[in-house]
Amino acid sequence: MAKTPQAIRGTQDIFGADAEAFAFVVETFERVRRLYRFRRVEMPVFEKTEVFSRAIGETTDVVSKEMYSFDDRGGESLTLRPEFTAGIARAYLSNGWQQHAPLKVATHGPLFRYERPQKGRYRQFHQIDAEIIGAGEPQADVELLAMADQLLKELGIEGVTLHLNTLGDGGSREAWRAALVDHFRAVKDELSEDSQDRLEKNPLRILDSKDRRDRRFVADAPKIDDFLSDEARAFFDTVTGGLDAAGVKWTRAESLVRGLDYYRHTAFEFIPDEGSEAAGKLGSQSTILGGGRYDGLMESLGGAPTPAVGWAAGIERLAMLVGEKEATATDVIVVAESDDVIPKAIRALARFRELGFSADLIASGSPRKRFDKAAKTPASAIVSLRTDGEGTTSNFRGANPRATEVEAVWNEMRHHLV
Repeated sequence: MAKTPQAIRGTQDIFGADAEAFAFVVETFERVRRLYRFRRVEMPVFEKTEVFSRAIGETTDVVSKEMYSFDDRGGESLTLRPEFTAGIARAYLSNGWQQHAPLKVATHGPLFRYERPQKGRYRQFHQIDAEIIGAGEPQADVELLAMADQLLKELGIEGVTLHLNTLGDGGSREAWRAALVDHFRAVKDELSEDSQDRLEKNPLRILDSKDRRDRRFVADAPKIDDFLSDEARAFFDTVTGGLDAAGVKWTRAESLVRGLDYYRHTAFEFIPDEGSEAAGKLGSQSTILGGGRYDGLMESLGGAPTPAVGWAAGIERLAMLVGEKEATATDVIVVAESDDVIPKAIRALARFRELGFSADLIASGSPRKRFDKAAKTPASAIVSLRTDGEGTTSNFRGANPRATEVEAVWNEMRHHLV
C-alpha cells in the first residue's frame, strides 16, 4: 500500500475550533474595514521577483534568504508573495489607481516565507492588510491606527498597547542615521556579528536588536527627537493628538524602527502588555499588528513620489489570541423520521435556507434514532416529519428567541407540506 503523503513542513491544515477562530478573525476584519470604508482588493499570489527585490530591498533577509522564487517556463523569475504591500504598490502604479487617491484598500490571504517554523509562524501563513495610498496627512495614520485598535477590541483581544515612534522626514532620518553610524562605529568590534554587518547599510536595525551585546550600546544611542525638523515634530504631534482624541491607548517606543530608507514618520506595533494573557499565549513572538508610513516606496518601483501608510497582522497569531471558537448552533434541524417524508423534509429545508435560517437535514440511518440524533446536535429548533395512520404529521421543539422565529415560519409553511 502506497504511503500517504504528509503536509509540507511549515504548512498546516486548519479544522474544527481552530478554523472557526480563523474565520472569526477574517469576518471581523471584513466588517471593520467596511465601517472604515476601505475598498476590498484581491492580489496575485505571485509577482515578478523584481517587485519584491526592489520594494523590500536586496539586502534584507526576506529577499536574500526567505523568498520562494522560481523561473517559469518562459524563463522569467517569479516569487510567491512574502507580503502584501509591494504587490499593492505595483498594482497602484500599473493599473492607474492614482485616479482614486487617496485610496483606502484592504485585503487578506496567504503569504509565503522560507524560515524556521515556530509557534504562530509558518512558511505558508495568512495576513490581513490595510493601506492608505496617496494621503500625506497625519490624519491618515490616525485613521489606520484607530481601525487597528477597533479591530483588536472587536476580536476581544485585551491587554495590548500601541507602541509608537517617529522616524522623521527624509532630512531628519538621514541626520539621525549618520549620528547612529558614528555612535556604533566607535564600538563596532563589541557589537554582534549581525549588527556589524548592518552598521554601514542599515544602522537603524541595530536599535531593535535583541542581542545582549548590542543592547548595552543602544541605551545611550542618539535619539531621533534630537534630529527632528519642526515639520516632522508637528507631524508626530498631530498623530499622537489624533490618537488621544480617538481614545487609542499608546506609548512611546524610541527603539521601534523600520530599516528601509523609504520609511518616514510613523512606525508602530501593537504589543501585548507584560504579564497579560496575550503575552502568555504568544511567547516571544510579541508583535500582534505592525506597520508604518512608507512615503518613498513608489519611487523604488518607478513611480512618482507618493505618500502611503499601512499595516498588517498575522491571522494565525490573532486566532491564537481569540482562542478556540466552536461553530455556532444551527437555527433548525429538519428530521425525516420515515423515508417517505424525505421529499417534504427537503422542501422545508430549502425554504428555511431561502428565508435566512441555517438548517440541516437528518434523513439517514435508523428512522427510530434520527430524532435522538437531532436532539444531541446544537440547534435552536427541531422540526420532525413522519407518516402515521393519519398521513404526514409534524412536531416542533425549541425554546429560545431564535426558535420562536423559526416556529413562526414553520407554522406558515407546514400546511403546505403535511
